[in-house]
Amino acid sequence: MKRSGVADLPLHGGRVPPWLAERMTKLGTAMTEAIVYDYGTSAFLSRLSDPFWFQAFGSVMGMDWHSSGITTSVMGALKRGLGPRADELGLYICGGRGRFSRNTPSELRLLGERRGFDGEALVRTSRLTARIDNNAIADGFQIYLHSFVVAANGEWAVVQQGLNDKSGMARRYHWHSAAVKDFVAEPHTGIVGEHQGTIMNLVDAHAGAAQNAMLELAHENPEKTLRAARHLKLPAHHEVRAQNVDLKRLGAVLAVAYERGLHDFAELLLLEKLGPRTLQSLALVAEVVHGAPSRFNDPARFSFAHGGKDRHPFPVPLKTYDESLNFLRGALDKVKSGSRNDQVTGKEKLDGFRRLERFARSVETRLKPEANFAALITHENEISPSLDGRSVFDDPPGKQFNLSKQRSLF
Repeated sequence: MKRSGVADLPLHGGRVPPWLAERMTKLGTAMTEAIVYDYGTSAFLSRLSDPFWFQAFGSVMGMDWHSSGITTSVMGALKRGLGPRADELGLYICGGRGRFSRNTPSELRLLGERRGFDGEALVRTSRLTARIDNNAIADGFQIYLHSFVVAANGEWAVVQQGLNDKSGMARRYHWHSAAVKDFVAEPHTGIVGEHQGTIMNLVDAHAGAAQNAMLELAHENPEKTLRAARHLKLPAHHEVRAQNVDLKRLGAVLAVAYERGLHDFAELLLLEKLGPRTLQSLALVAEVVHGAPSRFNDPARFSFAHGGKDRHPFPVPLKTYDESLNFLRGALDKVKSGSRNDQVTGKEKLDGFRRLERFARSVETRLKPEANFAALITHENEISPSLDGRSVFDDPPGKQFNLSKQRSLF
């Protein structure tokens, strides 16, 4: 096991309105299902353990591209959406924010009884990762969110977040039980514990060697532990700026969406008649599902799929969001249908969705288009009313959740 990444984010209050929370739950579930369908649960845990991919995942779901709230909202949406489908997908999410994090041990023990895991070993792992990040790393951050994700094969990931009142920052920590080096590579069958040899399953009853290695990790120099992980540092400014985005990558997506010939070919791939704005969103969603790890070093770019709840870079276009969701959900449902024709159609759509990501990448390589950032922002805001653009500022005032009032839990 290893700590796989760290993210530093501005500490924001605020709330996720119900109209967005519901859509995040549906889109997060559909994207997870698409990843599991094509690559398996190990690949999903590998993605979840990458701070850059996680930020892009939250951005494409309509959350603010860089704030601390992205962690809470994404993990909450996944727990709501994947919970009823846990046995089907082989993914179980325990814990959460505040008082829900204190339920993690009991949830893991119950899961162990149901699925035949060593529940106590999972509980020890959960507590150790929390204590390392909360106590062993003297960085001033107090953990207030702890999510533990377990796959049916025993592999696990931890996403947790702490706050620092003095700096006004939040820090997210990612852990992963397996050293999966690539999103689409075959997962390793063993888990390496430092100086302890190789074991087959960290939650096996005989996995004491790896558990000891975890204890040793707690005593390592904190700077060494932090250097071993990928580190995402996001700026304090709320708005999306041109320097936050790879304009050539974004330009390829816009070319696929708006240039007639490229748009027609993309529609042919998807077997669907789609407007350019929906195609723009689907191309970015496809990259989050199918893209390589190196593609997520500019997570702000993915906010151009469905905007942001605080109008950064523009209000959430509800019509486009629902069309994107309906395409992906419809294809997944057809694959599981009892009708042979529906299954074929659904598979063709999912295959086209995968090829859409490759097509956009090929356009980027061959044509090297570059987005006009200012013109794009202006265009998105101009068409926003026609797409039912909405933000939290359009809702009646509600109770604001203040992260700074949360207490340390470990």
